[in-house]
Amino acid sequence: MHARGARSRVLRIIGGEWRGRRLRFASSGALRPTPDRVRETLFNWLDGRLVGARCLDLFAGSGALGLEALSRGAARVLFIEQHAAAARALSQLLAEWGGVHGAVRRADALRFLKGAVEPFDIVFLDPPFASDLLVAASGLLEDRGWLAPHALIYLECAARAGLPALPAHWRVVKAKRAGEVGYHLIERASDSGET
Repeated sequence: MHARGARSRVLRIIGGEWRGRRLRFASSGALRPTPDRVRETLFNWLDGRLVGARCLDLFAGSGALGLEALSRGAARVLFIEQHAAAARALSQLLAEWGGVHGAVRRADALRFLKGAVEPFDIVFLDPPFASDLLVAASGLLEDRGWLAPHALIYLECAARAGLPALPAHWRVVKAKRAGEVGYHLIERASDSGET
């Protein structure tokens, strides 16, 4: 157990109730957590929409995005993570921090999206870059009714690849690049085309 530090990385919560708290996660090629400066920009973008929001952290990994949302007043965050060790670590962290409004479900993200639906106000969509999961997850979120009216979707992808084709109702409202990461805030317009 003591060797864990040599094989782990640390992130910190940037704002809110848990500001300054650190979370340790396994150093693995499978986990690519959103860097601090990108999270800071994202949560500045979300200011005013986060308190009381229902959030879905679909490819949770380290859980940094969902934890930051809980720290800043989200009413609920559901973390979806398929890797057992990462899901277990996130559940333990929520228990240690008293994150009673967070829940972790160990599941494949696409299989989860084909199950029982509940609407979310904010979705964090950050799948592995070397996959086609972004297009598939976007389609399921839109087509199956996972998005509340005017939901916000945070999306990360490889900057060099650019955004793939997104559902017709999705409108990019903010976009930036940090090194190899392109990150975007998208709003789902209503079915009538109003924004």
